[in-house]
Parts: sequence; structure tokens; C-alpha cells
Amino acid sequence: MKKSILAAAALLGACLLVQAADAPWQAIGRPATPAEIKAWDIDVRADFQGLPKGRGSVAQGEQIWENRCAGCHGSFGESNEVFTPIVGGTTDADIKSGHVAALSNGSVPQRTTLMKVARLSTLWDYINRAMPWDAPKSLSADEVYAVTAHILNLGGIVPSDFVLSNDNIADVQQRLPNRNGLVRQPGLWDIKGKPDVLNTACMTNCPTEAKQTSSLPDFARNAHGNLAEQNRPLGGVRGTDTTRPARAVLAPAAAVVAAAAPAPAKAAAGGDVQQVLSKNGCLACHGVTNKIIGPALRDVAAKYQGRADRAAYLQAKIRSGGAGAWGAMPMPPQSQLKEADMQAIVQWLASGAQ
Repeated sequence: MKKSILAAAALLGACLLVQAADAPWQAIGRPATPAEIKAWDIDVRADFQGLPKGRGSVAQGEQIWENRCAGCHGSFGESNEVFTPIVGGTTDADIKSGHVAALSNGSVPQRTTLMKVARLSTLWDYINRAMPWDAPKSLSADEVYAVTAHILNLGGIVPSDFVLSNDNIADVQQRLPNRNGLVRQPGLWDIKGKPDVLNTACMTNCPTEAKQTSSLPDFARNAHGNLAEQNRPLGGVRGTDTTRPARAVLAPAAAVVAAAAPAPAKAAAGGDVQQVLSKNGCLACHGVTNKIIGPALRDVAAKYQGRADRAAYLQAKIRSGGAGAWGAMPMPPQSQLKEADMQAIVQWLASGAQ
């Protein structure tokens, strides 16, 4: 009996070896290490499971905000220039009740982040994963706590001397204006014990084409620059080409971006500066020929053509950032630019950006 078992085991092992040999993908890759898994396991749940230890004050968050966040969100989180406002539309009464009255009575025309968010873990997790816009995941845990504390202070949820930490964040959750506003639509969840797979209500006269519509009037479609060009160089590309009229049929994202992309701009050395600008996120704030958040790049080039030291000057301005030269909107420091990319951009600007 024992010999039979051993023989069967040997035969099974031989079969598995043959199968492995016949399956070339078996030799591709390797299991992820615990450290690699931990690096991606960063989600924070509603009960704050997964939240790292750390702390950050409102004052610290204000400094980070002015340097890295205000350019898109405004000094008080109220700006609607780039993204929808983060702060506004909530009251002390909302903090007490946990329901934002403006969501029901329509007294605020545009919903802000603090009006909608029901879980503080969502706000912390999103900042940790996706912010700043041009350098996601570059904030430390303490910095995320500080920025979150600053936003909460702007909304009147915590005082100006507050220090947010993993120890007290659950208490702050109980002051979130819309903490009781998270509901599930009964029609989507109540299936009475079995899924409805027999309903024919929507199975006749189905559309054969995906339609794209826009609620923006023609004069407003491109008010803030072409949305198709304003994507950070990470993740999937989204955004309609707002330089063109609204289309009836939804085009593939790649086609939209290809149609939206202007002709490549060439540096004096012949390099493709357009690609350099795109991969570093420059075109999210600057059009080549049109103002978006910051000035058009050709306007920048034209302004400094009379300076003999324009290349060195432009490089210093790009590296350190600043505000005031082109209005109140600050330019964040671009210290992450690789030297080769920096030189390509500077040479292109210094030569007139043609």
C-alpha cells in the first residue's frame, strides 16, 4: 500500500514537472516579497484600519498647503479655478447634526469636498495616495496628517491649535459635517434574496452607440484650457478635447488625446520638448500657446528674450518656483525634474519656444 502511494506521488510529481515545462509562463516573474506587498498595501478603511501612526498640526499643514496645494486649491481651499472647491458650504449646525443642510435645500450651487465626504478616512487616504497633483505619494504620513488637519480647520471642524494623529482621528470623525449622510440606494442593494436577472424593462430598443454629452455651453467648454492636455503623467488618460465642439459619439481616449495634442515642439538641439513637457506634467498648467493656470510657454519665452542670462534665470525659476511674475497663482518648485529634461525645456524657452 505504501509503495502504491509513493508510486502515485512520484507519477503526480512527474506530471507536474511536464506541465511546468509545457507552460513557459511558469518561469516568468517571482512572488512579491512582503516588503513589496507592504509598499502597495496603503489603503485606509472606514474604521481606520491600515492608518499609519503619525501626527501633524494645523500650523504645519498650513505651511505645506501654501507651498504645495494652494496653487490648485487656493489659499483657503475655496478656489474653483482648477478643481472644485474643497472647503465651503458647511455650517456649525451641520457639524452638530452630521447632515449638510445645503445638500438637501440646494442653497450652495456647487458641492465641496467637506460637504460630501462622510468618512475622514476617505479624505486622509486620498491625500496620501494622490496628492500633490504633480507628485502623488510624495507626502510623508505626518505631512498627510498636517494637511488633513489644515483642511479640517478651514472648515471649522477643528481649532487652529489642533494636532491630528492616529490616536484622535476617530474622535474627529464624529465632527465631520456629513458623517451621517452616507446612504445606500435601496434599489441597488435590496434584491430580496436573489438577483434580478429576468427583468426585460431595459432590454429592448437599447442604444447601439455610446453617447457623449456636455452640460457646458460652447463659450465655456474651453474656459480653463483644453482638458485633454491637463492630465498628470500617471494612470489612465481622461478628459475631452475642449478645443473642439462636443461630439455625439464617444471617441476612444487615445484618439481624443491624439487629436488634442499640438504639434511637437522642438528644442534647438532637435529633441522632442513636447514629450518632455508632457511626461513632467508641465502641460497641465501651461499651454504652449495658451494660458491655462500659468502663462503660455511662448509668452514666457518672449518675456525673457532680452535677457542675456535668460537660460540660467529660467532654470532657477523652474527649480525654485515662485509667485508674482505672472499674477497671484504660485508656481510650485520643480525640484524633481531630471537634469536632462530641465536643460531641454530651458534651451527651448531660451531659443524662443518655437
